[in-house]
Amino acid sequence: MATFKHISSKNADYSAAESYLTFEHDEFSMNPTLDENGRLIPREDYRIATLNCGDEDFSIACLRANLRYGKNLKREDVKSHHYIISFDPRDGPDHGLTVDRAQQLGEQYCLKHFPGHQAIVCTHPDGHNHSGNIHVHIVINSLRIKEVPFMPYMDRPCDTRPGMKHRCTNAAMEYFRSEVMEMCHAAGLYQIDLLNGSKNRVTEREYWAQKKGQLALDEENAVLAEQGLPIKQTKFETDKEKLRKQIRSVLSSAVSYEDFSEKLLELGITVKESRGRLSYLTPDRTKPITARKLGDDFDKAAVLAALDQNAQRTVLKPTFQQKSTVAPTQKIYTMEQRVQNATQLSRMVDIDAKKAEGKGKGYEHWAKIHNLKNASRAYLQFKEMGFSSPEELASAYDAAHTHMTDVLTELKSVEKDIADKKELQRHVLNYYKTKDIREGLKACKNAKARQAYREAHISDFIILDAAKQYFDSLGLKKLPSHKALQTEIEELIQKKNELYNEYHAAKEEDKKLGTVHHNILQILHGAPSKRKEQEQEI
Repeated sequence: MATFKHISSKNADYSAAESYLTFEHDEFSMNPTLDENGRLIPREDYRIATLNCGDEDFSIACLRANLRYGKNLKREDVKSHHYIISFDPRDGPDHGLTVDRAQQLGEQYCLKHFPGHQAIVCTHPDGHNHSGNIHVHIVINSLRIKEVPFMPYMDRPCDTRPGMKHRCTNAAMEYFRSEVMEMCHAAGLYQIDLLNGSKNRVTEREYWAQKKGQLALDEENAVLAEQGLPIKQTKFETDKEKLRKQIRSVLSSAVSYEDFSEKLLELGITVKESRGRLSYLTPDRTKPITARKLGDDFDKAAVLAALDQNAQRTVLKPTFQQKSTVAPTQKIYTMEQRVQNATQLSRMVDIDAKKAEGKGKGYEHWAKIHNLKNASRAYLQFKEMGFSSPEELASAYDAAHTHMTDVLTELKSVEKDIADKKELQRHVLNYYKTKDIREGLKACKNAKARQAYREAHISDFIILDAAKQYFDSLGLKKLPSHKALQTEIEELIQKKNELYNEYHAAKEEDKKLGTVHHNILQILHGAPSKRKEQEQEI
């Protein structure tokens, strides 16, 4: 699940960014790590490239540009912007993501969304916690040195000009996140919804507090272990994480808001509501922690929804117990549970066909054992998954395959809608950008002057005419704003993200049911070649 983070820097030393990317640094103090001779230690593995810097270093090129345009000379000026794209650790083994591939994606992302900026793109194979998540650093000079097209995240026409500075607004971050999701979908990588927050919102400050607390706890436990004393706690939890657990514990049993407030109060936590937003005050604090800082699971809407579900469950529980006719020892499997039970099952092989291909005695011996194991597993899985007949299994398999196909069809339709919306957005931006050219043409008083004006601005009129032809092909009478189009694109990307995850789940279900179905047929009828012989004899 790729994540996206932004850091702005007022540090005038641009070489510090390059030094951080290429040399080892302490993960807590962020100071460079030195060897026994006091020299910097290079990172073991990374990929790095510069964009729009010519033959100069990134830092020199940025300083020259700042002096040329007289920008970024004050202490309070934002000198650079640092964006980090972190990929899911599973993308390596599952989707073949490598450091080189991630570097390529990072460079493409930088060229597409930060044109006209001097930039440095660097990819590292691992993160601070050694989880194996490949991540890309994109550091850009806040100053733009080239004329660029009007980008969807820009809100001022002057932002396209050289000498203007990059502005990372909330709208821009929404756009960048949606494009990260789109990039991961196109590359076939894991992705989560970056546009609608998270259930647990861990800030950068809390993340490092947990890391430092865990390190201190490990040191204390090491001392206790040497002294032969018992260790009471092995995992450090921040105050916010403890608060999350307490709220979830109460929320699992409370049936009303009053009940929720009273149970938290027994733990010393006071719930407050202001302007429709909840906050939680713990005994050791004087200022409450807002639900927004804890995560989406703790805001008013999520809390009330959970309380409503608890209340309905309490009402329906006695009725269910009275009407239930299922024996206590009888297991009822849902389709999801049925599929999960076949996790360790693999397809049986056709030994005769493999022997005809030239496989030897060794392969035949392995295949017999392999088929025997999977035949036994398939029979057990067939019974445990609740199917009463091969026909019922075949029906479930057909339904799963149909569902997967339907989801894929809908996913392709949404992808086409996104492409069409982006194409329309591109032409709308080009049309708005040529507003001055259109006004200049209207000011021409005769045909000769208009012809001369068009020849003087022929490249702009080529873009304008292409945009008009596109609008005419769609039959548009009134053009939508680029912000409205961006909102529609983000909504479609969100829908695509949901369908993408649903498709992968449906594909996995189809694969597992298909494996069980294949093996059951092998058990009942033998290999395909044997079935054909039996049919011929009949």
